[in-house]
Amino acid sequence: MLRTKIFKNFFESEKIGGLILILCTIISLLVANSSFGTSYHHFWAAPVFGQTLEYWINDGLMTVFFLLIGLELEREIYQGELSNIKDALLPIFAAIGGMLIPAGIYLFFNWGTITQSGAGIPMATDIAFALGVLSLLGNRVPVSLKIFLTALAVIDDLGAILVIAFFYTKTILWTNLLIALALFIGLFILGKYFKVRNLIPYLIGGVAMWYFMLHSGIHATITGVLLAFAIPFGKGEKKSTSYILQHALHKPVAFVILPIFALANTAIAFNGNIEEILVATSSIGIALGLIIGKPLGIFLLTLVAVKLRFCRLPEGLNWKTIVGVGFLGGIGFTMSIFITLLAFENEMLITHAKLIIMLASLLAGSLGYVFLKIVLKNKPVDNNE
Repeated sequence: MLRTKIFKNFFESEKIGGLILILCTIISLLVANSSFGTSYHHFWAAPVFGQTLEYWINDGLMTVFFLLIGLELEREIYQGELSNIKDALLPIFAAIGGMLIPAGIYLFFNWGTITQSGAGIPMATDIAFALGVLSLLGNRVPVSLKIFLTALAVIDDLGAILVIAFFYTKTILWTNLLIALALFIGLFILGKYFKVRNLIPYLIGGVAMWYFMLHSGIHATITGVLLAFAIPFGKGEKKSTSYILQHALHKPVAFVILPIFALANTAIAFNGNIEEILVATSSIGIALGLIIGKPLGIFLLTLVAVKLRFCRLPEGLNWKTIVGVGFLGGIGFTMSIFITLLAFENEMLITHAKLIIMLASLLAGSLGYVFLKIVLKNKPVDNNE
């Protein structure tokens, strides 16, 4: 019962959060292209403690977002869809296909160019946006479809975290990294062997770990995931430290942190030649990766896994709904924009990539919505949510 309630709360917060993200993006684009555009850009570029406000949002606030991802991933591994390897294999294969095929498409167009480093951009799925679009279909959506998309997106987030850690780290300062890892091990031992359940030492230790990770060369947001796995999970009950923190973070992340990230990173002024932007190899790679690569990769790897009898389709799912979920997986947005900031240094490339991510995500989401609406048209109402 607790597991069902947690999933329902998660789905509710994510779908509403996704709709708020859409609203924030529209507002940000309108303001950025209005007479207030210059002031709006200056606001996010305002210096704070030697860095811009946007920098602290992307490196500081987003660490909390990654902490929530880590807590959700931990729960999925211990109690959720990833706790049973046979159940976990289907979304795992789907996520792998949804990462490799888009990256391959991107590299096909950008191999050997200055934009080659953007291969990770179309690999990501925005879980809030994807569930937000799925929620628009109402109660015609089977619970199994919601769970499959959620598990796929969580694994996809883990993949994005690994991509950031291994491919977007340029110079490592080993002393700071080792201190950060030592803090992680210390916090892990504190919970695992000394059974400390109070959140305070973990939060203080997490801030210290974030500081040293920030100065190690590895992106500081990785701290959030490490901290999540150091926090005691216990049996996953309501009184567990992990549950308490996860429950406390859901609304602030969905309704504050991600909307602020969207506002700060979608302040795009349309002052370039749109035709030149659309035909750039990086734009083609991102667009085709998200719109075609995601559904193709998710469908193909899922098909292979089922045909080889590694796993089976859950009740309520069929190959048409898998394709529909694949299109929703092409909504990259938050994670795609985040990886863009790590992949490129040129401001013009970053701006153009953000624009293409938004357009491609909009198209992928629209295709997924329309496709699933047709496929699920005659489905009976699901009252078991």
